[in-house]
Amino acid sequence: MTVTLDRPVTAEPPTPDALGVVRRARRAPLRHHRRLVAGLVVVLVGAFAARVLLGDFTVTIPDFVRILGGEQIPGATYIVMESKLPRAVLAVLVGLAFGVGGAIFQTTLRNPLASPDIIGVSLGASAAAVSGIALAGWTGWSVSAAAILGALGVALAVRAVAGDHGGFRLVLAGIGLAAAMQSVIQYVFTRVDEWDVQLVLRWLTGSVNGVAWPAIGLLALALAVLLPATAWAARSLRATELGDDTAAGLGVGRARTDLLMLLGVLLVAVGVAAAGPVAFVAFLSGPIARALNHGRTTLPAAGLVGAVIVLAGDYAGAYAFADLNLPVGVVTGAFGAPFLLWLLARGPLTGQRGRRAA
Repeated sequence: MTVTLDRPVTAEPPTPDALGVVRRARRAPLRHHRRLVAGLVVVLVGAFAARVLLGDFTVTIPDFVRILGGEQIPGATYIVMESKLPRAVLAVLVGLAFGVGGAIFQTTLRNPLASPDIIGVSLGASAAAVSGIALAGWTGWSVSAAAILGALGVALAVRAVAGDHGGFRLVLAGIGLAAAMQSVIQYVFTRVDEWDVQLVLRWLTGSVNGVAWPAIGLLALALAVLLPATAWAARSLRATELGDDTAAGLGVGRARTDLLMLLGVLLVAVGVAAAGPVAFVAFLSGPIARALNHGRTTLPAAGLVGAVIVLAGDYAGAYAFADLNLPVGVVTGAFGAPFLLWLLARGPLTGQRGRRAA
């Protein structure tokens, strides 16, 4: 009896067409992200130009270039170099810090409500700053240092209370500490000297007006260190979004996540130290950038969106209402509060990046 063995079945190699489809599918999100970032850069440049050149006192582009070159144009040089340009530069830097920091919070904690505004980090910085002003008589760099330490202290306290649970427990702990910080601010405000009222109000609302060039330079230096460090730590952000257990299985330890959170806190802290707690910028930037990027997290786009929001809010606060100059924090707060209500009205949220509960 003869037994005939069938030839082993081998997998056919992929055809060139199939490989091309896979490559195109993998490259499409990257191409879209590059186009998105490039588009946001164009929008940011346009908003920056509008903030510097337009308004009650318009400046032509040739005159602006001459002013930057050191030429003295009566009236225009002072307005550009001491008012318009520093406000625009500070708005961009603060928006970048808040946008990237807020996106880190929301992505790492997998909750759209876990922004520095909601969980008390910004209020912690403000409480420390106004306490230093009103109770200790601090000014200048000491107030900024107090704000940074206040933000770090609240972040550590929230993390300690929430433990390893994260999610809504962390948000609830943050809301509780935010209420406590708000009580501290209200108490300190009753003790503040009348000469310091305007300075304290700046720390309560957030403003890019009246900040000197040395303070702007210090913020730029801090971001020059923090943003590259964030880009390096964010290489594992995709794995972190999947949860601690999954991230650990992929080789991303808890230390990398904690480092990314620390960098997010520092970004928000230096932004608050420079301009006060500009409301809802950190909360809005991440979801807007994610929506523009087809649901994918993108820290560069979040930073650019934050910069555009602060620039547009400062321009609207300065010129939208006749004879009324509103701090940028008032404008962003007016738009951020409805966004928060809309997000809550969408339905119950889980800890996985705000998806609806099943």
